[in-house]
Amino acid sequence: MKRIALSTLSLAILAVSGAAHAQSSVTLYGVIDESIQWVGHSNVQNKNLVGLYAGNISGNRFGLKGTEDLGGGLKAIFQLENGFDVNNGKLGQGGLMFGRQAFVGLTSDQYGTVTLGRQYDPLVDMVQPLTADNYFGSTFTTPGDVDNNDNSSRTNNAIKYVSPVFSGFQFEGMYALGGVAGATGSGQSWGAAATYGIGGFNVAAGYFRMDNSSNPADRLRSVANGGGGWAANATSGAMFDSEINFAYASAKSINNASVAAQYVTGPFTFGARYANVQYKSDGYSLFQSSQRYNVAAGYFGYQVNPALLLGLGYTYTHGAGNASNTYNQVSLGADYNLSKRTDLYALAAYQHANGTQSGTGGAANASVGSYGYNSNSSSQEIVSLGIRHKF
Repeated sequence: MKRIALSTLSLAILAVSGAAHAQSSVTLYGVIDESIQWVGHSNVQNKNLVGLYAGNISGNRFGLKGTEDLGGGLKAIFQLENGFDVNNGKLGQGGLMFGRQAFVGLTSDQYGTVTLGRQYDPLVDMVQPLTADNYFGSTFTTPGDVDNNDNSSRTNNAIKYVSPVFSGFQFEGMYALGGVAGATGSGQSWGAAATYGIGGFNVAAGYFRMDNSSNPADRLRSVANGGGGWAANATSGAMFDSEINFAYASAKSINNASVAAQYVTGPFTFGARYANVQYKSDGYSLFQSSQRYNVAAGYFGYQVNPALLLGLGYTYTHGAGNASNTYNQVSLGADYNLSKRTDLYALAAYQHANGTQSGTGGAANASVGSYGYNSNSSSQEIVSLGIRHKF
């Protein structure tokens, strides 16, 4: 990564003031991930699609992060991260300037880290890194991203604490203030997670709750604007990536309990995860019965050599409550490093759906991962060939 030092004038001022210990730096970084993608049964006419798709393994980004040594083991930190579509240059995350992350805080090796701003939730920070999505991205994630395994949602107005590591154990807590006068809990989010690692074994678990606005006008406004009912002023963003869960965008809250474990031995990586996600309804929801999803997934990775990683994943998703449906998805991946910063990859997935379609009552339709290709078929296939460059 390229590093941008403080200006000569700033360094001179620090030297004159006798504050030479206050070392500071700013890092410029980014990722460009692009692919040619084929999708079978890509729309309601069940037509096949060939096109460019950006952000298969890593979301495209451009960011700045920095630290300032305040002395006594304490540092000030910040991070500003923009998301974009490399195919058209448009901003990601709904057109936000720093839609991926934007926060500032303090960190100490002894006491931990406190940050404030737009951030990822504790499950994304601690549970997701132990899942197949961390290695091969959207092709290996949950259908519709119903459990946010693919990081579809970020949280505004968030206060986060991350502990130091104690003999392999670390924990994190986060609370996002709704900021509504007279209704403190409206649109709030909160959660916690912990992780433990010893040798080649790691395990993590956590819980995260996202509340919708308690004002019915906010949800109706979202419906009128195409948001399905998830209010724009809720602290956590929407994670309704396909028709698999879009019918529940007017939920009162989304409650997500997740656990993942991983074991690495030699060139082999074995991983498993489970999530229970509940989309709760109330009098302002456009659906009557709460919907719950149980997600179970397994992953096997093989590091053939330092340059080549192969992966195989299986994801089982079962929905019950408002609608009963099941999605079985098998995913394959290969990632080859040309250098430390550039790699080539090949990804493929097949999904089969059965049961009742959420929101329509018809037969459940397949929609692989978090891509949002809504078919009119019980099956869907995706193949991607791509390149990723980090700087």
